[in-house]
Amino acid sequence: MRYDITIIGGGIVGLATGMKLKSHRPDLSVLIVEKEPAVARHQTGNNSGVIHSGLYYKPGSLKAKNCIDGYRQLVAFCERHAVPFEITGKVVVATEKEQLPQLNMLLDRGLQNGLVGVRSITREELKEYEPYCEGVGALHVPQTGIVDYKAVALAYAREFEQLGGVILTGNKVLKISNLRDSILLTTSASEIQTRMLVNCAGLYADKIAALHEEVAPDIRIIPFRGEYFKIKKERQYLVKNLIYPVPDPNFPFLGVHFTRMIKGGVEAGPNAVLAFKKEGYKKSDFNLKEFYEAVSWPGLQKVAAKYWKTGLGEYKRSFSKKAFTRALQALLPDIQESDLEAGGAGVRAQACDKFGGLLDDFAIYETAQAVHVLNAPSPAATSALSIGDKVSAMVLAKL
Repeated sequence: MRYDITIIGGGIVGLATGMKLKSHRPDLSVLIVEKEPAVARHQTGNNSGVIHSGLYYKPGSLKAKNCIDGYRQLVAFCERHAVPFEITGKVVVATEKEQLPQLNMLLDRGLQNGLVGVRSITREELKEYEPYCEGVGALHVPQTGIVDYKAVALAYAREFEQLGGVILTGNKVLKISNLRDSILLTTSASEIQTRMLVNCAGLYADKIAALHEEVAPDIRIIPFRGEYFKIKKERQYLVKNLIYPVPDPNFPFLGVHFTRMIKGGVEAGPNAVLAFKKEGYKKSDFNLKEFYEAVSWPGLQKVAAKYWKTGLGEYKRSFSKKAFTRALQALLPDIQESDLEAGGAGVRAQACDKFGGLLDDFAIYETAQAVHVLNAPSPAATSALSIGDKVSAMVLAKL
Protein backbone atom coordinates (compact mmCIF):
# COMPACT_ATOMS: atom_id res chain seq x y z
CA MET A 1 0.00 0.00 0.00
CA ARG A 2 1.29 3.44 -0.94
CA TYR A 3 0.12 6.75 0.49
CA ASP A 4 1.29 10.34 0.45
CA ILE A 5 0.73 10.74 4.20
CA THR A 6 0.23 8.13 6.91
CA ILE A 7 -0.97 9.04 10.39
CA ILE A 8 -0.29 6.60 13.21
CA GLY A 9 -3.06 6.77 15.81
CA GLY A 10 -6.84 6.85 15.46
CA GLY A 11 -7.55 9.05 18.45
CA ILE A 12 -9.17 12.46 18.23
CA VAL A 13 -5.92 14.27 17.32
CA GLY A 14 -5.03 11.80 14.57
CA LEU A 15 -8.56 11.90 13.15
CA ALA A 16 -8.71 15.70 13.25
CA THR A 17 -5.31 15.92 11.55
CA GLY A 18 -6.39 13.51 8.81
CA MET A 19 -9.57 15.48 8.23
CA LYS A 20 -7.64 18.74 8.02
CA LEU A 21 -5.07 17.31 5.60
CA LYS A 22 -7.79 16.07 3.25
CA SER A 23 -9.64 19.38 3.53
CA HIS A 24 -6.53 21.37 2.62
CA ARG A 25 -5.23 18.95 -0.06
CA PRO A 26 -7.95 16.68 -1.47
CA ASP A 27 -5.51 15.41 -4.10
CA LEU A 28 -3.25 13.72 -1.55
CA SER A 29 -3.80 10.15 -0.37
CA VAL A 30 -4.00 10.04 3.43
CA LEU A 31 -4.14 6.94 5.64
CA ILE A 32 -4.83 6.65 9.37
CA VAL A 33 -3.48 3.42 10.83
CA GLU A 34 -4.76 2.27 14.23
CA LYS A 35 -3.72 -0.77 16.30
CA GLU A 36 -7.16 -1.23 17.90
CA PRO A 37 -10.17 -2.74 16.08
CA ALA A 38 -11.86 0.69 16.17
CA VAL A 39 -10.89 4.34 16.58
CA ALA A 40 -11.12 6.47 19.76
CA ARG A 41 -10.52 3.58 22.15
CA HIS A 42 -8.15 5.19 24.65
CA GLN A 43 -7.70 8.82 25.80
CA THR A 44 -10.45 10.03 23.45
CA GLY A 45 -13.02 7.56 24.71
CA ASN A 46 -12.12 7.71 28.41
CA ASN A 47 -12.23 11.35 29.45
CA SER A 48 -14.63 13.64 31.28
CA GLY A 49 -15.99 15.30 28.13
CA VAL A 50 -15.21 18.92 29.03
CA ILE A 51 -14.92 21.59 26.35
CA HIS A 52 -12.09 23.65 27.84
CA SER A 53 -11.99 27.43 27.52
CA GLY A 54 -8.23 28.10 27.65
CA LEU A 55 -8.23 29.56 31.16
CA TYR A 56 -5.28 27.66 32.64
CA TYR A 57 -2.61 27.94 29.97
CA LYS A 58 0.32 30.33 29.79
CA PRO A 59 -0.44 33.12 27.28
CA GLY A 60 1.35 32.48 24.00
CA SER A 61 1.82 28.74 24.69
CA LEU A 62 0.70 26.08 22.22
CA LYS A 63 -1.97 25.01 24.71
CA ALA A 64 -3.38 28.53 24.98
CA LYS A 65 -3.37 29.22 21.24
CA ASN A 66 -4.70 25.84 20.18
CA CYS A 67 -7.29 25.51 22.96
CA ILE A 68 -8.92 28.85 22.21
CA ASP A 69 -8.93 28.31 18.44
CA GLY A 70 -9.89 24.65 18.91
CA TYR A 71 -12.81 25.62 21.17
CA ARG A 72 -14.29 27.82 18.44
CA GLN A 73 -13.74 25.22 15.73
CA LEU A 74 -15.13 22.39 17.88
CA VAL A 75 -18.35 24.26 18.72
CA ALA A 76 -18.85 25.20 15.05
CA PHE A 77 -18.21 21.58 13.94
CA CYS A 78 -20.68 20.19 16.48
CA GLU A 79 -23.33 22.66 15.32
CA ARG A 80 -22.79 21.74 11.64
CA HIS A 81 -22.77 17.99 12.25
CA ALA A 82 -25.49 17.81 14.94
CA VAL A 83 -23.14 16.43 17.60
CA PRO A 84 -24.81 17.12 20.98
CA PHE A 85 -22.98 19.60 23.20
CA GLU A 86 -23.81 22.25 25.78
CA ILE A 87 -22.03 25.43 26.87
CA THR A 88 -22.59 25.24 30.62
CA GLY A 89 -19.98 27.51 32.13
CA LYS A 90 -18.01 26.48 35.21
CA VAL A 91 -16.76 27.81 38.52
CA VAL A 92 -13.15 27.58 39.70
CA VAL A 93 -13.07 27.71 43.48
CA ALA A 94 -10.36 28.53 46.04
CA THR A 95 -11.02 26.58 49.22
CA GLU A 96 -8.16 28.16 51.20
CA LYS A 97 -6.88 31.75 51.43
CA GLU A 98 -3.44 30.57 50.30
CA GLN A 99 -4.97 29.72 46.90
CA LEU A 100 -6.26 33.25 46.22
CA PRO A 101 -3.07 34.50 44.48
CA GLN A 102 -3.21 31.49 42.15
CA LEU A 103 -6.90 32.18 41.52
CA ASN A 104 -6.10 35.78 40.60
CA MET A 105 -3.32 34.57 38.30
CA LEU A 106 -5.85 32.34 36.52
CA LEU A 107 -8.14 35.33 36.02
CA ASP A 108 -5.26 37.31 34.51
CA ARG A 109 -4.41 34.40 32.21
CA GLY A 110 -8.00 34.07 31.09
CA LEU A 111 -8.20 37.76 30.25
CA GLN A 112 -4.84 37.69 28.43
CA ASN A 113 -6.00 34.65 26.46
CA GLY A 114 -9.09 36.55 25.31
CA LEU A 115 -11.80 34.73 27.26
CA VAL A 116 -15.05 36.64 27.23
CA GLY A 117 -16.96 37.08 30.48
CA VAL A 118 -14.52 35.37 32.86
CA ARG A 119 -14.67 37.19 36.21
CA SER A 120 -14.25 36.95 39.95
CA ILE A 121 -17.50 36.26 41.78
CA THR A 122 -18.66 36.73 45.35
CA ARG A 123 -19.74 33.93 47.66
CA GLU A 124 -23.36 34.93 47.01
CA GLU A 125 -22.83 34.69 43.24
CA LEU A 126 -21.07 31.33 43.67
CA LYS A 127 -24.17 30.10 45.50
CA GLU A 128 -26.32 31.21 42.54
CA TYR A 129 -24.23 29.10 40.16
CA GLU A 130 -23.57 26.18 42.54
CA PRO A 131 -25.78 26.32 45.65
CA TYR A 132 -23.93 23.56 47.56
CA CYS A 133 -20.37 24.70 46.78
CA GLU A 134 -18.18 26.48 49.34
CA GLY A 135 -15.03 28.55 48.91
CA VAL A 136 -13.14 31.67 49.95
CA GLY A 137 -12.97 32.94 46.36
CA ALA A 138 -14.14 31.87 42.92
CA LEU A 139 -14.14 32.60 39.20
CA HIS A 140 -16.98 32.09 36.77
CA VAL A 141 -15.91 30.94 33.31
CA PRO A 142 -18.80 31.10 30.80
CA GLN A 143 -16.80 29.59 27.91
CA THR A 144 -16.79 26.01 29.14
CA GLY A 145 -19.01 23.16 27.99
CA ILE A 146 -19.62 19.44 27.82
CA VAL A 147 -19.62 16.99 24.91
CA ASP A 148 -19.07 13.30 24.16
CA TYR A 149 -15.60 13.26 22.59
CA LYS A 150 -16.04 9.74 21.27
CA ALA A 151 -19.05 10.98 19.28
CA VAL A 152 -16.95 13.94 18.09
CA ALA A 153 -14.11 11.63 17.03
CA LEU A 154 -16.48 9.36 15.12
CA ALA A 155 -17.86 12.42 13.32
CA TYR A 156 -14.28 13.42 12.39
CA ALA A 157 -13.70 9.87 11.10
CA ARG A 158 -16.84 10.00 8.93
CA GLU A 159 -15.86 13.38 7.50
CA PHE A 160 -12.31 12.15 6.83
CA GLU A 161 -13.58 9.10 4.95
CA GLN A 162 -16.11 11.18 3.01
CA LEU A 163 -13.22 13.37 1.87
CA GLY A 164 -11.47 10.24 0.54
CA GLY A 165 -9.28 9.38 3.52
CA VAL A 166 -8.67 5.75 4.54
CA ILE A 167 -8.75 4.31 8.07
CA LEU A 168 -7.01 0.98 8.64
CA THR A 169 -7.73 -0.57 12.05
CA GLY A 170 -6.19 -3.67 13.62
CA ASN A 171 -2.71 -2.70 12.41
CA LYS A 172 -0.11 -2.23 15.12
CA VAL A 173 3.05 -0.55 13.85
CA LEU A 174 6.03 -2.81 14.58
CA LYS A 175 8.84 -1.30 12.52
CA ILE A 176 9.59 1.96 10.71
CA SER A 177 12.28 2.02 8.02
CA ASN A 178 13.59 5.08 6.19
CA LEU A 179 13.89 4.43 2.47
CA ARG A 180 15.54 6.73 -0.07
CA ASP A 181 12.53 8.99 -0.62
CA SER A 182 9.84 7.42 1.55
CA ILE A 183 9.14 5.55 4.78
CA LEU A 184 8.16 1.89 5.11
CA LEU A 185 5.83 0.92 7.95
CA THR A 186 5.65 -2.73 8.91
CA THR A 187 2.50 -3.45 10.89
CA SER A 188 1.00 -6.54 12.45
CA ALA A 189 -1.06 -7.07 9.28
CA SER A 190 0.53 -5.20 6.35
CA GLU A 191 3.31 -3.10 4.86
CA ILE A 192 2.70 0.56 4.06
CA GLN A 193 4.92 2.87 2.06
CA THR A 194 4.42 6.57 2.66
CA ARG A 195 6.03 9.86 1.67
CA MET A 196 5.29 11.51 5.03
CA LEU A 197 4.63 10.19 8.53
CA VAL A 198 2.56 11.79 11.29
CA ASN A 199 2.81 10.31 14.79
CA CYS A 200 -0.36 10.81 16.86
CA ALA A 201 0.04 7.61 18.88
CA GLY A 202 -0.80 9.12 22.27
CA LEU A 203 0.44 6.83 25.02
CA TYR A 204 2.83 5.19 22.55
CA ALA A 205 4.00 8.37 20.79
CA ASP A 206 7.47 8.05 22.34
CA LYS A 207 7.70 4.44 21.19
CA ILE A 208 6.75 5.35 17.63
CA ALA A 209 9.27 8.20 17.66
CA ALA A 210 11.96 5.78 18.84
CA LEU A 211 11.09 3.37 16.01
CA HIS A 212 11.67 6.22 13.57
CA GLU A 213 15.45 6.34 13.53
CA GLU A 214 15.77 10.09 13.02
CA VAL A 215 14.02 10.95 16.29
CA ALA A 216 15.39 10.46 19.79
CA PRO A 217 13.78 13.15 21.96
CA ASP A 218 14.77 13.36 25.61
CA ILE A 219 11.25 12.75 26.86
CA ARG A 220 9.22 9.71 27.82
CA ILE A 221 5.46 9.25 27.94
CA ILE A 222 4.48 8.41 31.52
CA PRO A 223 0.96 6.96 31.94
CA PHE A 224 -1.08 8.48 34.77
CA ARG A 225 -4.40 6.87 35.58
CA GLY A 226 -7.28 9.11 36.59
CA GLU A 227 -10.06 7.35 38.51
CA TYR A 228 -13.61 8.69 38.80
CA PHE A 229 -16.62 8.15 40.99
CA LYS A 230 -20.18 8.81 39.90
CA ILE A 231 -22.66 10.63 42.12
CA LYS A 232 -25.77 8.57 42.77
CA LYS A 233 -28.84 9.77 40.92
CA GLU A 234 -30.73 10.92 43.99
CA ARG A 235 -27.81 13.21 44.99
CA GLN A 236 -26.91 14.67 41.60
CA TYR A 237 -28.80 17.86 42.52
CA LEU A 238 -25.68 18.83 44.50
CA VAL A 239 -23.95 19.80 41.22
CA LYS A 240 -25.57 22.02 38.59
CA ASN A 241 -22.74 22.12 36.04
CA LEU A 242 -18.94 22.05 36.54
CA ILE A 243 -17.01 22.77 39.74
CA TYR A 244 -13.19 22.92 39.63
CA PRO A 245 -10.55 23.56 42.30
CA VAL A 246 -7.59 25.89 41.91
CA PRO A 247 -4.95 23.60 40.35
CA ASP A 248 -1.59 22.86 41.93
CA PRO A 249 0.92 24.99 39.96
CA ASN A 250 3.53 22.22 40.19
CA PHE A 251 1.45 19.67 38.26
CA PRO A 252 -0.23 19.81 34.84
CA PHE A 253 -3.33 18.14 36.31
CA LEU A 254 -6.49 19.94 37.36
CA GLY A 255 -7.30 18.14 40.62
CA VAL A 256 -10.51 16.39 41.63
CA HIS A 257 -13.59 18.20 40.34
CA PHE A 258 -17.27 17.71 39.51
CA THR A 259 -18.52 17.40 35.93
CA ARG A 260 -22.06 17.08 34.64
CA MET A 261 -21.98 14.73 31.65
CA ILE A 262 -23.63 15.31 28.27
CA LYS A 263 -25.25 11.85 28.45
CA GLY A 264 -26.52 12.47 31.98
CA GLY A 265 -25.08 11.95 35.42
CA VAL A 266 -22.28 13.66 37.34
CA GLU A 267 -18.66 12.49 37.64
CA ALA A 268 -16.38 13.27 40.56
CA GLY A 269 -12.62 13.09 40.14
CA PRO A 270 -10.10 12.23 38.88
CA ASN A 271 -7.09 11.59 41.02
CA ALA A 272 -3.75 11.06 39.24
CA VAL A 273 -1.66 7.95 39.96
CA LEU A 274 1.13 6.28 38.03
CA ALA A 275 -0.36 3.49 35.91
CA PHE A 276 1.68 0.28 35.90
CA LYS A 277 0.86 -0.24 32.24
CA LYS A 278 0.53 2.22 29.33
CA GLU A 279 -3.12 1.33 28.94
CA GLY A 280 -3.69 0.38 32.57
CA TYR A 281 -7.27 1.37 33.33
CA LYS A 282 -7.56 -0.89 36.39
CA LYS A 283 -5.46 -1.02 39.56
CA SER A 284 -4.60 -4.63 38.74
CA ASP A 285 -3.28 -3.87 35.23
CA PHE A 286 0.46 -4.45 35.10
CA ASN A 287 3.09 -4.76 32.38
CA LEU A 288 6.58 -5.38 33.74
CA LYS A 289 8.42 -3.95 30.72
CA GLU A 290 6.32 -0.77 30.57
CA PHE A 291 6.45 -0.32 34.34
CA TYR A 292 10.24 -0.66 34.36
CA GLU A 293 10.59 1.79 31.48
CA ALA A 294 8.57 4.35 33.44
CA VAL A 295 10.20 4.00 36.87
CA SER A 296 13.75 3.75 35.44
CA TRP A 297 13.35 7.04 33.59
CA PRO A 298 15.56 9.64 35.41
CA GLY A 299 12.92 12.33 34.95
CA LEU A 300 10.21 10.37 36.77
CA GLN A 301 12.65 9.49 39.54
CA LYS A 302 13.30 13.21 40.06
CA VAL A 303 9.57 13.97 40.07
CA ALA A 304 9.00 11.21 42.64
CA ALA A 305 11.85 12.42 44.86
CA LYS A 306 10.54 15.98 44.86
CA TYR A 307 6.79 15.37 45.10
CA TRP A 308 6.50 12.01 46.87
CA LYS A 309 4.08 13.39 49.47
CA THR A 310 1.70 14.56 46.75
CA GLY A 311 2.01 11.18 45.05
CA LEU A 312 1.20 9.33 48.25
CA GLY A 313 -1.90 11.47 48.66
CA GLU A 314 -3.06 10.52 45.17
CA TYR A 315 -2.52 6.80 45.90
CA LYS A 316 -4.35 7.13 49.20
CA ARG A 317 -7.37 8.52 47.33
CA SER A 318 -7.01 5.66 44.85
CA PHE A 319 -7.41 2.99 47.54
CA SER A 320 -9.56 4.87 50.06
CA LYS A 321 -13.04 6.02 49.14
CA LYS A 322 -13.11 7.93 52.43
CA ALA A 323 -9.97 9.90 51.48
CA PHE A 324 -11.38 10.58 48.00
CA THR A 325 -14.58 11.86 49.59
CA ARG A 326 -12.63 14.18 51.92
CA ALA A 327 -10.92 15.75 48.89
CA LEU A 328 -14.32 16.32 47.26
CA GLN A 329 -15.76 17.80 50.45
CA ALA A 330 -13.31 20.71 50.20
CA LEU A 331 -15.49 21.95 47.32
CA LEU A 332 -18.80 20.35 48.23
CA PRO A 333 -19.13 19.87 52.01
CA ASP A 334 -22.47 18.05 51.72
CA ILE A 335 -21.09 15.21 49.59
CA GLN A 336 -20.88 11.92 51.52
CA GLU A 337 -19.07 8.66 50.92
CA SER A 338 -22.43 6.96 50.50
CA ASP A 339 -23.25 9.35 47.60
CA LEU A 340 -20.49 7.91 45.43
CA GLU A 341 -20.44 4.79 43.30
CA ALA A 342 -17.65 3.39 41.16
CA GLY A 343 -17.07 5.20 37.89
CA GLY A 344 -14.63 4.73 35.05
CA ALA A 345 -10.97 5.57 34.58
CA GLY A 346 -8.80 7.13 31.93
CA VAL A 347 -5.05 7.16 31.34
CA ARG A 348 -3.29 10.44 30.56
CA ALA A 349 -0.24 10.32 28.29
CA GLN A 350 2.01 12.77 30.12
CA ALA A 351 5.45 13.55 28.71
CA CYS A 352 8.28 13.82 31.23
CA ASP A 353 11.74 15.10 30.34
CA LYS A 354 14.92 13.56 31.76
CA PHE A 355 15.42 16.51 34.14
CA GLY A 356 12.22 15.87 36.07
CA GLY A 357 9.90 18.21 34.23
CA LEU A 358 6.33 17.17 33.49
CA LEU A 359 5.76 18.98 30.20
CA ASP A 360 3.00 21.53 30.63
CA ASP A 361 2.67 22.44 26.96
CA PHE A 362 1.96 20.51 23.78
CA ALA A 363 5.18 19.22 22.22
CA ILE A 364 5.44 18.68 18.45
CA TYR A 365 8.71 17.58 16.85
CA GLU A 366 9.52 17.34 13.16
CA THR A 367 12.15 15.72 10.96
CA ALA A 368 12.59 15.77 7.19
CA GLN A 369 9.82 13.21 6.58
CA ALA A 370 7.81 13.18 9.79
CA VAL A 371 5.92 15.15 12.41
CA HIS A 372 5.66 13.66 15.90
CA VAL A 373 3.01 14.87 18.37
CA LEU A 374 4.81 13.88 21.56
CA ASN A 375 2.80 15.63 24.25
CA ALA A 376 -0.90 16.25 23.74
CA PRO A 377 -2.82 15.61 26.98
CA SER A 378 -5.78 17.74 28.07
CA PRO A 379 -6.94 20.05 26.49
CA ALA A 380 -6.00 18.14 23.32
CA ALA A 381 -9.55 16.93 22.70
CA THR A 382 -10.85 20.50 22.75
CA SER A 383 -7.83 21.64 20.71
CA ALA A 384 -7.77 18.79 18.19
CA LEU A 385 -8.95 20.73 15.12
CA SER A 386 -6.46 23.51 15.82
CA ILE A 387 -3.65 20.99 16.40
CA GLY A 388 -4.73 19.38 13.14
CA ASP A 389 -4.28 22.71 11.34
CA LYS A 390 -0.81 23.18 12.82
CA VAL A 391 0.38 19.65 12.04
CA SER A 392 -1.14 19.82 8.54
CA ALA A 393 0.74 23.03 7.81
CA MET A 394 4.00 21.43 8.97
CA VAL A 395 3.44 18.33 6.82
CA LEU A 396 2.28 20.16 3.71
CA ALA A 397 5.29 22.52 3.88
CA LYS A 398 7.53 19.45 3.55
CA LEU A 399 5.61 18.17 0.50
